[in-house]
Amino acid sequence: MKRTLTTPTRTGAFDIVKAVGLTLPDVEAATKYDGSPVLKVGGCFMAGLAAHISAEPGTLVVRVDFEEREWLLEDAPDTYYLTDYYRNHPIVLVRLSRIDRAALRDLLSTSWRLTSKKAGKRGRKRHTGVVP
Repeated sequence: MKRTLTTPTRTGAFDIVKAVGLTLPDVEAATKYDGSPVLKVGGCFMAGLAAHISAEPGTLVVRVDFEEREWLLEDAPDTYYLTDYYRNHPIVLVRLSRIDRAALRDLLSTSWRLTSKKAGKRGRKRHTGVVP
């Protein structure tokens, strides 16, 4: 059975993520094939709302490296989690109801660094300055 979220729920849950993410260089807001909002850097996925049925409602998917993910999962298991579906990918799941704006900014900044490196390897536009 496929879980479908209504557009207002998706948009509402993503408003703060979008506002924080768009303060980072070269970040753009986009929409996935299923209509869910995402943030990208140079066309590469950085963060978005989790759409897979294994994720809890109100969950953000954020690109992080595997080492950072393990640290987050150990440090704040009430905020960060993982399901088998996402285990083999360099991402972490975030309960949006449990993360404050400062922690979200730090997480998105970390994701921005990783994603901009990936975008650069693909030959896409990449910001070379310091994250504000």
